[in-house]
Amino acid sequence: MRRAALSTASLLLFLALLGLLGSGSFRADTKAPPAEGKVGRTVGPFSLPDVSGKAVALKALSSGKKAVVVLFLGTECPVNNAYSPRLAELHKDYAGKDVAFVAINANCHDTAVRIAAHAKEHKLPFPVLKDAGNVVADKFGARRTPEAFVLDPAGKVIYQGRIDDQFGIGFMRKVPTRRDLACALDEVLAGKTVSVPATPVAGCLIARARPAKEKGTYTYAKHVSRILQNNCQECHRPGQVGPMSLLTYDDARSWSEMIQEVVSERRMPPWHADRKHGKFRNDRSLSKEDREALLTWIKEGCPRGELEDEPAPKEHAKGWRIGKPDAVFELPDEQEVPAKAGARGMPYKYLVVRTRFAEDRWIQAAEAKPGAVAVVHHIIVYIFDGKKGLKGRGRDGIGDGLLVAYAPGDMPLVLRPGQAKKLPKGAALVFQMHYTPNGVEHKDRSSVALIFAKQPPKAEVRTRAIAQGRFLIPAGDANYEVKSATTFDKDVDLLSLMPHMHLRGKDFKYEVEHPGGRKEVLLSVPHYDFNWQSNYRLATPLRLKAGTTIRCTAHFDNSADNPNNPDPKTSVRWGDQTWHEMMIGFVDYAYVEAPAKK
Repeated sequence: MRRAALSTASLLLFLALLGLLGSGSFRADTKAPPAEGKVGRTVGPFSLPDVSGKAVALKALSSGKKAVVVLFLGTECPVNNAYSPRLAELHKDYAGKDVAFVAINANCHDTAVRIAAHAKEHKLPFPVLKDAGNVVADKFGARRTPEAFVLDPAGKVIYQGRIDDQFGIGFMRKVPTRRDLACALDEVLAGKTVSVPATPVAGCLIARARPAKEKGTYTYAKHVSRILQNNCQECHRPGQVGPMSLLTYDDARSWSEMIQEVVSERRMPPWHADRKHGKFRNDRSLSKEDREALLTWIKEGCPRGELEDEPAPKEHAKGWRIGKPDAVFELPDEQEVPAKAGARGMPYKYLVVRTRFAEDRWIQAAEAKPGAVAVVHHIIVYIFDGKKGLKGRGRDGIGDGLLVAYAPGDMPLVLRPGQAKKLPKGAALVFQMHYTPNGVEHKDRSSVALIFAKQPPKAEVRTRAIAQGRFLIPAGDANYEVKSATTFDKDVDLLSLMPHMHLRGKDFKYEVEHPGGRKEVLLSVPHYDFNWQSNYRLATPLRLKAGTTIRCTAHFDNSADNPNNPDPKTSVRWGDQTWHEMMIGFVDYAYVEAPAKK
């Protein structure tokens, strides 16, 4: 019974690799670097302190070497953190071949203490130097982290660009198609000219030191602080999924260029619903006014304003975003996550936690929380009462029992007053855990918190999966269509919509057909992003009469033009892993009639 339930419960995959791609920190920088950083120019001598304060000179690094690799890194950029294991491997492969490696941190907010701790955590085997005032970064023309430069013994730049092409804006390849830095080093060691001497860089803009202006149309104190509090700090604060903190003026000014980029390109805050259809109470997008204020503030030099105009720091729930829980359930044992996974990834783990309640409980709010944020890809918590397995329910029934899920960027389950999910007496909670090793061993003990309704609910909330599992996406097909539908046999209030596909997902649409034939679009996601598994919560519950049908239409891109595609030469069927596909339109709903009370 348990085995059947668990195998079918393998439903959702969230965020590829480390949950980074939707963070807004990834882009391919197609702009030409400043003139002083172009390939072929000679970088003058420099000396910078390492984390212990000892001066390290380029001349000493290059002495007797065939090449020097200079890497510009930061402590918070998720891209260079993802590359840390690869950089260690490159050092191991080439350090013995007369190639020197050195990293430079030019971020104005990264102190020697932070740089040292980061180097230790990520096991960087080469010296990391602090470039105060980004003097050397300007000398190189470095723009992003991680950005690599290869110098010949005379200090001439013979390669500038990315480590490889695995990461880019909105995509993450399973493996790179070209290992640019390694190719450049191989050619140098073979006495050849570097065939591809410059490549675009994916990463975070270096946070350069710039003087702040005193006055402007908008100030941090009066305007920007409030915009960040209301729209950014939920994720961008210590311990949360945002890769950099935005709690203070210094934080915001340091990252202002990065903020300008992701806001102007509408990558942050992440929101993928077409505004033509539906209104949602968890809409993350910035208003036109807030966007203009934020971008103008940055353009005018990030003026702070008067300290007395700054609001008090926003109070964030300590430990749990839902507030103080009534019950917390942890994984039964600490889970060991290795530094590396096998060739086909790390298999899901399914862990059962007994609740042992002597009577039914009604859950008003629930939140799943990872113990080791860096390696928890997703958590899905199911309620399993043991009376019947999930096997045999068909694709349309796989949403049954779903309580709450965790993925970076999404919010916990918080139901309206009078609504609740049922936790039957004696039921178990089944945790589906997906870990993504990141080069460092971790231990995880994730948990879920519950808040119970204070009164018997007026409506029981359930989850339904409007799924279609019978499909075969042909190899190379760039726009394959899959449809699914469900019909409600009773009056319901529709509460939320959550489309789910994998790496080939292209777009997703929910359409409702009312009794009598009237149709309307509930949600359209024209550019589906696997990296943000958003649950779109309706601003107002939508009453659907008995006989109403919800139809879902999805398109998949299985072509070579989709950089996320694991293998465009393979036809794809339904499956749990990311190289398979799914087509599910999850909905949360409540029957209008009150649940039976014992």
